[in-house]
Parts: sequence; C-alpha cells; structure tokens
Amino acid sequence: MILDLQDLTPVQRQNYLQHAIAPRPICFASTVDKAGNVNLSPFSFFNLFSSNPAIIVFSPARRVRDNTTKHTLQNVLEVPEVVINIVDYGMVQQTSLASCEFPKEINEFVKAGFTSEPATLIQPPMVKESKVKMECKVHEIKPLGTEGGAGNLVICEVLRMHIADEILNEHKMIDQRKIHHVARLGGDWYCKVDENNLFMVEKPNTKLGIGIDALPEPIRNSQILTGNNLGQLGNVHEMPVIDPAFDDTQLKNIFQYYAINPAEMESELHTYAKKLLDEGKVQEAWQVLLAS
Repeated sequence: MILDLQDLTPVQRQNYLQHAIAPRPICFASTVDKAGNVNLSPFSFFNLFSSNPAIIVFSPARRVRDNTTKHTLQNVLEVPEVVINIVDYGMVQQTSLASCEFPKEINEFVKAGFTSEPATLIQPPMVKESKVKMECKVHEIKPLGTEGGAGNLVICEVLRMHIADEILNEHKMIDQRKIHHVARLGGDWYCKVDENNLFMVEKPNTKLGIGIDALPEPIRNSQILTGNNLGQLGNVHEMPVIDPAFDDTQLKNIFQYYAINPAEMESELHTYAKKLLDEGKVQEAWQVLLAS
C-alpha cells in the first residue's frame, strides 16, 4: 500500500503515523498558568534532542477534532516552565486518566490520584510517584501550523533531575533493568520495557566495523543467516582468523557427520553459527564459519 498524506483526512493521517512511528516515550508534563492553576497531562510527541545543553522537546498538538489548544500549551505560554515526569508501568493507568479533558480549573493531580511535590527551581509541581523528574525552563515554543493536528514544539532545557535511588546501580547510574518505561504506540496500544524484552546491541565507537560487504561471499549470501546476523558479523573491527585453540564439540560433530557432503555441511555450520549469534556469541560464530 502506498499513501499520499495529502489525500488522507487528519484523523487517518494521525492514525497511520502514530501506529508506524512507535514506540514513543511519554512526557508527563506539569505546568501552571499565571494564576497558579496546575495542569498535569501526558504527551507522546516527546524526546531528547541534545545533552549539552540538555534540551528536550515535546509537542502539545492542536486537537484534530475541533482545532482547540491544550491547557499545557496555554500554560507554558504564560509561565515558561515545566516539570517532565517520566512514566513507568506502575503509574500508566493513572497517567492515562490524567489525559482526560478536564476543565481548566480541575487539578489532574487530584483527579488521577498523584501526589504533588514542590519543585526546587521552578513553579510547577512534580509528580512524587515518578521515578525521574526533570525541572525545565522553556526556551521556545514553535507552532508548526494552524489546523487541527498541528504540533507546537515546546523546546525545554533541563535544569535539574530528581532520580529515585531504587533505580540506580552501584555506580549511581540509572539501571535500565530497574525502570520499567512505558511508551505509546497507535490507538490504545502501549508497550512496557522490562527484563523480558531488553536486549543489547554492541555499539560501534571509534573503531569501524568491517561491514557486510567485506564478509566472504558464502557468508554474505547465506540462506540461513539473517540480516541481523550479518550485521553482527560485519561489526567486528578486523577480519577474524582461525583460532587453533578453539574447541567445540558440536563443530566436531558437524565435520564428522557431514564432511562427505559439502553443501549439507555448510548448511549445518551456518545453522549452528546462527544459534551462536542469536545468543550474542559473535567470536564463537566466526570460528564456526571460518571452519568451513
């Protein structure tokens, strides 16, 4: 299917984009107006854009339904400060409740059952239940349009972070396994980040990977190894060589049973290498592949 966005209604456009561009982290923003009225609302158009200076951006879009603006946008225009409270699984249902379009005079802290906690540098309060809270000043608000669905980029600088000790590791850094982030998908769908779906991908730093194009042709054109597997193999910094000390029982068995049929042996070697790669054992997988 090919879609030209100009041919879609605003509702259709929003639906396709929010299902496709996901998961999106949730900005749970607490703001105040010039009279001191508090607002608390979640936004999934949100992310980190710079660490020095520490800049985050979220976008309270104009409502598709009737082109009205949200209280959060009105508040930051009056008082350019915001606390961004990070949402985890333990508070997601309350956060969803806070997204209801309550009248301006209604305090979502009370409606959603959250505890208001004074910030230390700015006026809006923090959500005590959130495990990471960021006090921010608003640098700029950039409208992206005037029709329903148009975003308003709220560009903020993080001044101070408040982090719960319970999610820190022994080095006083955030342990990704201890903060169960939730993120927005399309429609009513969310996702939860926990130990069951976390995985690590080795990140290239100063040394360059050899690249998939440098892999031997039988490996590069394998019918068994996936694109992810080839990416793992191509991420080594130099072409591996056979290690005479490498000792592997299954590799010996493959040679014993399939040596008379080179095609079957290559298939078995690639199958075994794939298993090792899926387990994150890149160097071992290279030794199995080099054995052929």
